[in-house]
Amino acid sequence: MVAGTDPAYLRFARLKDDACRRVGIEPLPIALPPGTATAELLAEIDRLNADPRVHGIFLQHPLAAPIDERRCFDRIAIDKDVGGDGGASLGRIAAGESAFAASTPAAILRLLSWYGIPLAGKQAVVVGRSPMVGKPAALLLLAANATVTICHSRTRRLPEAVRGGEIVVGAVNSPGLIKGRWLRDGAVVIDAGSHPGGVGDVELGADADRCAAYTPVPGGVGPMTIVTLLEHTVAAAERAVRTARPPSHPP
Repeated sequence: MVAGTDPAYLRFARLKDDACRRVGIEPLPIALPPGTATAELLAEIDRLNADPRVHGIFLQHPLAAPIDERRCFDRIAIDKDVGGDGGASLGRIAAGESAFAASTPAAILRLLSWYGIPLAGKQAVVVGRSPMVGKPAALLLLAANATVTICHSRTRRLPEAVRGGEIVVGAVNSPGLIKGRWLRDGAVVIDAGSHPGGVGDVELGADADRCAAYTPVPGGVGPMTIVTLLEHTVAAAERAVRTARPPSHPP
């Protein structure tokens, strides 16, 4: 579901729709007109929550002003919150309970696991504190037994904090804020930023050679985020089918 007109914003939404079609998930694109009010979007979410044919709801963000983004994300039923952006989903993840984790942080953990990068006991630094990327990324890393430091654009002595990270996650949504020279030798760098011109949150440059591994921008975390959304949607559909199926009885 989209409620904006920025070309880059719409392109991200189309990529998700195209990915659904490629794997056999039927997308239901909903484009709300400019000037849509919060109450109108909430009513649309309520309709989708009540529709048994809909198994996953994802709002492409950021939503256009003056829509109250947080109210809208929190209105999505937790069993259909495949983006993991609702407060209830984040709260369950924080408590170690079952929920769909925020899609980008979940994608980050998938990448680290796929490449066999151990997390237990490692010093992880997350630069960013948003409820959609920074905070849930820190929670997932903590659940994987990493020791986590959360920083942000106002952190004092940010270069020193970043230098302490064996794993560094750039999730501050500020182009090139994190400099490659701040990184320790052998760091694993995950750049969750995506800005016009193919720029991420980490300005690696020649310092990329000092990293044990790093994600490119574009082409790193973004595609895996879409894969994670699809996986969550399939899981939500399977759970809905299991719940709706009447219990079997022995003959």
